[in-house]
Amino acid sequence: MILLTGATGYVGGRLLPVLHEAGHRVRCFVRAGDALDRRVAQPAEIMRGDVLNADSLRPAVEGVDAAYYLIHSMGSAGDFAKKDRLAATGFAAAARAAGLGRIIYLGGLAHGQQLSPHLASRQEVGRILRGSGVLAIEFRASIIIGAGSISFEMVRALVDRLPVMIMPRWVRTLAQPIAIDDVIAYLVAALDVELADSKVFEIGGADRVSYLGLMKEYARGRRLRRIMIPVPLLTPGLSSLWLQLVTPLEAQVGRRLIEGVRNESVARDTQALSVFDIKPRGVAQAIAEAVEEKRLSST
Repeated sequence: MILLTGATGYVGGRLLPVLHEAGHRVRCFVRAGDALDRRVAQPAEIMRGDVLNADSLRPAVEGVDAAYYLIHSMGSAGDFAKKDRLAATGFAAAARAAGLGRIIYLGGLAHGQQLSPHLASRQEVGRILRGSGVLAIEFRASIIIGAGSISFEMVRALVDRLPVMIMPRWVRTLAQPIAIDDVIAYLVAALDVELADSKVFEIGGADRVSYLGLMKEYARGRRLRRIMIPVPLLTPGLSSLWLQLVTPLEAQVGRRLIEGVRNESVARDTQALSVFDIKPRGVAQAIAEAVEEKRLSST
């Protein structure tokens, strides 16, 4: 039995059918079960509750062998870092009390002395889960490329809508984008990997590029001619206001994402490549697959 939190989110929604196809029994812990019913055709045990409510969380972890923790509060109002801290602490305590076999968590990949509040919170959640006393596997991923991924949709919307783009300095920060299918492959493989202790794995695709490189590759794949003008004046804060005008992102989520772009997100630790039998795609293939999926979903 596998517990899947965040099943109505982007990654959780992709992971659920793959787990079913692999023959696993899945219990989805969600706040709004109706939203899950509309999104997936596969049968799953649905348990309604809230990770901030210990009484509803306790029965969710009972009888579970492994759990995916795919929860974050980036899109919520107020102190999202505090909410994530409380949620992870409560989940860690419940998992330990239930004797859970392992926790698998997807966090954010970033390096630097001063992480953005969003990335710092994601890594803090990982530390809390690894300190639970339950074996915890934390994947730190760079930009996720896939139809519906917020980071990819931001790039797509900018390039599709703007024939001339003003490029702030942050678009040159180096990243290691990874295809959503490769992220899912890592998450599924983590169910069976043998580890003596909790572990952090940095995961990324085959290429290291910047957001500017992503935009150029997307434009090339779509055969779009775009003029990109670099300027040093737009800070991440100002850029987030600019993004509200040209992308479908919610203002709050967009601002918090852009704040994190100043931090380099490349996999300096390559252990994931040797521990898991997964060869991540390159940027061009990942973007082509995302574009094709977007096209098919709109027809």
